[in-house]
Amino acid sequence: MAGKKKQSKEVEPSEVQLILRNRRVRHDYEILDEYEAGMVLQGSEVKSLRAGDVQWGDAHARLDHKRELYLYGLHIGEYRFAATTGHIAQARRKLLLNRGEIDKLAGSMQGKGLSIVPTALLFRRGWAKCCIAVVRGRKKEDKRRHMVDEAKKRDIQREMSRRLRG
Repeated sequence: MAGKKKQSKEVEPSEVQLILRNRRVRHDYEILDEYEAGMVLQGSEVKSLRAGDVQWGDAHARLDHKRELYLYGLHIGEYRFAATTGHIAQARRKLLLNRGEIDKLAGSMQGKGLSIVPTALLFRRGWAKCCIAVVRGRKKEDKRRHMVDEAKKRDIQREMSRRLRG
């Protein structure tokens, strides 16, 4: 078996296609934990995702009484070439996680003021994925402090790279 190579678990960048990133999450929320979940979609929804016809709106995820995770508020536009059996644009969509991840998610949601919000939509090896995060909201003064801290980090990095170059 000298001719076989070991397959690595690292994913090549060409295998991941980013559809949409939620840039407001890092500004509005403090991220506590992140997961990557599969999505249950119809064919016309997948075609619309590939075309980029998607908007976050007030998208969020919730666990129901059966401990299943659903994504609400994600708007996937109608695929105009679909037959009469197209999809509903604002329908709830089931997210797929393994049981251990759902139990961990349910346990972390016991804290007060926590939410589950999507951070990114992507295709990984052809499968639609939704990156979700357990978050805690930031107050206005926390957002300002966070912006100042990020600006300081950027300035330090800029100065360090300038000194290393010259």
